[in-house]
Amino acid sequence: MQFVPSTGLALVVLLALAVLGPHRGLWVFLATTPFGAAAAFNLPAAGGASILVTDLAALMMFAMLWVQPDAPARIAGTMRAFQPGFWMLLFVIVCAISALFFPRLFLGATNVFGLSRANNLVGIVEIPLHPTSGNLTQLFRIFLDAAAFFALATAFRLRPDARNVLIAVAVATFLNAGLGWLDILSFDIGMPTLLKPIQTANYAILSDVSMAGLKRMIGGFPEASAFGYYTLGLFAFWLHIWVARGRSWLVSLALIVSTVALLRSTSSSAYVAAAVFVLAFGALRMMRYDGRGVSRRGLAVTLGLAGGIALALMALGLAYLTIEPVSAFLDRSLFDKMGTASGVERMSWNTQAWANFLDTRGIGAGLGSMRASNWLLASLGSIGAIGTGLFLIFVAALARAPEGAEPDRAAVIGALKSGCLALFISANLTAPTPDLGVFFFAMAGLATGLSRGAMRESLDQTEAVGPGNWRRRGANPKEAGRL
Repeated sequence: MQFVPSTGLALVVLLALAVLGPHRGLWVFLATTPFGAAAAFNLPAAGGASILVTDLAALMMFAMLWVQPDAPARIAGTMRAFQPGFWMLLFVIVCAISALFFPRLFLGATNVFGLSRANNLVGIVEIPLHPTSGNLTQLFRIFLDAAAFFALATAFRLRPDARNVLIAVAVATFLNAGLGWLDILSFDIGMPTLLKPIQTANYAILSDVSMAGLKRMIGGFPEASAFGYYTLGLFAFWLHIWVARGRSWLVSLALIVSTVALLRSTSSSAYVAAAVFVLAFGALRMMRYDGRGVSRRGLAVTLGLAGGIALALMALGLAYLTIEPVSAFLDRSLFDKMGTASGVERMSWNTQAWANFLDTRGIGAGLGSMRASNWLLASLGSIGAIGTGLFLIFVAALARAPEGAEPDRAAVIGALKSGCLALFISANLTAPTPDLGVFFFAMAGLATGLSRGAMRESLDQTEAVGPGNWRRRGANPKEAGRL
């Protein structure tokens, strides 16, 4: 075990969570998520794997829930059949089986692009399929995702406090943007090592890369694409809140801050995913409008947003044709991306991932055995059709989770779903493994917990006024067994 400068940060976080608990400490947990390159400690004996500050925070959140009275029964309640937690449990089980057994079952049956570490450098090499330390490290990361999901889903099912979630996401948003601009400022003033104390994970830290003359913003992450991926989730969250209920200065400011950070990230995958998300978001809002399902303000904002985006795209197209720096930046970040050596290499990973899926007869080469550059192909190639299908069912169950009748809480639940949707879209462009990250599963857990907590409260109100009034109150007593 190798301790690093950010080990002290991990200890402070653990102490704060122990004092505050899972509800009041949510802002502390989410405040660790922008530190995507901050290691609590490194493990040289485990292939140089890093345990991040966020990883320990996720385990601490689950541990604090586990020591509470009736913890197993409460967590089991989150896993009730056909709820999101049920599909998440099955997904984790399949991931564990695939990581432990599939590389041995198909030993040498196919070649994979796997992660190689040598001299503290990370690279992707083509090798015959065999068990590696990557199987265990990726399985550990899936367990961390599950810990974050079940801890938050259970805690906020019992106490569905949407305002607490809103404040916690705001803390993460401003901290992420602050780290991003500090990264740019430190580079501009000739102090590029200023963030080194929080860039301690055993990753390749791309802190000095420029694109079309602009220094790429990485903030607390190892590279611009990771920063853009995380920031995209925040942008989607605040966009939904602003459209649905955005009349506060906090929501407006957070949306502006996250939008500017996303644009400044210079991450091509984040740009494309943001464009796809905004189109999907606008379409879904329009489809839901029936004169009752969406407020007139929400419809007006959606139409205004669509018009604004259209005008922005036309202005961008004109600038691309007439202004050299703009055309150089767009060519470098978007239009010429697939023709670069990196783009060609990533396409070869995807081609081989599909070959892995076929060579293993749809079963998969095992979690952590291979890398791709697309979530769907990475999942099919590693955890097979069953694991991929279970995760897609989990996403569908999350999307269908009811948002309740209370407007502010419904807006937060919808915003969490939007954040998950944006991250899922981005992952389908560049994700190397089935793991979508702790932040995705934290938002999924919060959305699940708040949704089921809202339904519990609705049923409690129904019982208070009598079973004959359930239709008028919007709840069905038959649903009680599922909550």
